Amino acid sequence: MHYVISDIHGCYYEYLQALERIDFKDEDILYVLGDCVDRGYAPIRLLQDMMRRPNIIPLIGNHELEASLILRKLCVEITEKNYNTHLDEDFMEVLTAWFYDGGHTTLEEFQKLSMIEQEEILSYMGEFSLYKETVVKGQSYLMVHGGLEPFDPQKKLKDYDLFSLVTSRPDYEKAYFKDRYTITGHSPTPNQEGNLGTIIKKNNHIAIDCGCVFGYNLAVLCLETGEEYYIPFQDGRQSPSI
Repeated sequence: MHYVISDIHGCYYEYLQALERIDFKDEDILYVLGDCVDRGYAPIRLLQDMMRRPNIIPLIGNHELEASLILRKLCVEITEKNYNTHLDEDFMEVLTAWFYDGGHTTLEEFQKLSMIEQEEILSYMGEFSLYKETVVKGQSYLMVHGGLEPFDPQKKLKDYDLFSLVTSRPDYEKAYFKDRYTITGHSPTPNQEGNLGTIIKKNNHIAIDCGCVFGYNLAVLCLETGEEYYIPFQDGRQSPSI
């Protein structure tokens, strides 16, 4: 089976519950559409579990992009030659903004790792794909974290820049493609009026960020059956297994 999930944001216990709910097997594939890190209580433990599963296919989100750049810079040894330029005022502003956007949870766990483990995490995030295409039971799917805005039907996927793919938000009022579904995260569905944390399907769009870290649901979609699975936010820090 092929499954899709997005915007786990360190909700490690809910992620484990999701794998249990779908009975995730070695022959299955799970696409994770970015934003695994920041905000939630265990983003690094989440990444470490994902790393051990070769049948999990991660895509990059804006939070991985920002976290990997900042953490890589923080890992550089400070010397007499670079101490007054490496962590300059501009970087400190970026770091502060990242903290306010939930980066502190990622940094706290990251700092507890050995240097080897830190490099493993950074290398893993550096391998995340920008987008994935697949065909399941004759139906085509495009998966990306953000969107394809500004969308141009004449434009090839490889010509969209990094920031469009990870930070733009889809326009659900227009169909990007007639022959395939575009599955995205990034834009929490509870932001849509009347939505209480469920998947949105509209104009060949499928939006699966159901706002788990904000107290709603972690959603998983099965591409073969169309079945939707929902794991309510439970704050896994209260679980004895975490």
